[in-house]
Amino acid sequence: MSSISITSQFDAGAIEVVSLTDPLDIQLRLRPDVAAPFSQWFYFRLQGARGQALRLVFLDMDKSAYPAGWVNYGMAVSYDRQDWFRVPARFDGKTLQVEFTPEGNDVWCAYFEPYSHERHLDFVAWCGNDENVETEALGMSVEGRDLTLLNITSHTSAVPLAERRNIWLIARQHPGETMAEWAAEGFVERLLDKSDSLSRALLEKCVFHVVPRMNPDGAVRGNLRTNAKGADLNREWESPTLERSPEVFLVREKMQALGVDLFIDAHGDESIPYNFVAGSEGTPSYDERLAALDDVFKQAWLASCPDFQTEYGYPKRSPGHANLKMATAWIGNHFRCLAFTVEMPFKDNAARPDPVTGWNGERSKALGASLLVPMWAVVGRLRSDVSDVQS
Repeated sequence: MSSISITSQFDAGAIEVVSLTDPLDIQLRLRPDVAAPFSQWFYFRLQGARGQALRLVFLDMDKSAYPAGWVNYGMAVSYDRQDWFRVPARFDGKTLQVEFTPEGNDVWCAYFEPYSHERHLDFVAWCGNDENVETEALGMSVEGRDLTLLNITSHTSAVPLAERRNIWLIARQHPGETMAEWAAEGFVERLLDKSDSLSRALLEKCVFHVVPRMNPDGAVRGNLRTNAKGADLNREWESPTLERSPEVFLVREKMQALGVDLFIDAHGDESIPYNFVAGSEGTPSYDERLAALDDVFKQAWLASCPDFQTEYGYPKRSPGHANLKMATAWIGNHFRCLAFTVEMPFKDNAARPDPVTGWNGERSKALGASLLVPMWAVVGRLRSDVSDVQS
């Protein structure tokens, strides 16, 4: 019998082991979210196979949440949980097969490079030590984990607080989309870079409100899309409740208290191998002013970030057909503001592929940091009823 073992009883771990009898036919099955049928995320530790040829066979992949996501997919692998690389996989329509020979005794395998709860706590603590950051506890998740808001602005700016733009960025409504929290980290790190003139200028004119982890329970439990109650948070914005979706309820309440001038919701897309945005077209309040701002934002990002593109993405919603249960649509409509869902690939950016890492945490951080440029391009035009703060 093989001495190989596979475990997933750790932060964000998720897999079902069917058979370990044959190293060339290790059979696995995706574990669904704890309170919902979605299955796509996996993360496990494989031990005892140093120098041994392996074939991992993931069963019933045609029943996963997004089967198209397995086409041209590469599994994320690490020996130290710090440096991750990709191992090519073959999808035959029903099973996903991965063949490789581990160089170490401990191998960590994941759907995408994880973003741990400990890293989240370390990041929040690091932010809290910056003079321009106020960390705020909005309340608790379903299972009692902290929902943290980072309020970031300059305390020496001559611009009155009431005239500063309120820019919101949230990440990981869908906990399996870890690239979103990587992007939030990169965004905040650049905002707090004292040597970056663009960051300093934006902090003088804006208050940034960042929720780097919207779904703490789902993240820790290794869910793909839902919280501990089985709620898809990005379908809860029209009528959230403290019982089913407190994470959305609490953030929405804070938004209504402070206002929103620009909103970014960071996500990952399982199938489309590009970085793109989806806006609030189709909402009742979307008008020519917002359409013009939408174009300025996109053109500024295109000109400054080669990883962003507008050719591939979701079809635009026709007027009156927006789904107001979703964050970008509800917030864009309610606050009559510019709002985007930013989507990143689980596999790679097909326009600029990296066969070693694919799309990963560092590249997500860089994309998050690049958001400051299009924000600067629109900041002076986000409100139609006050003077331009860039004057």
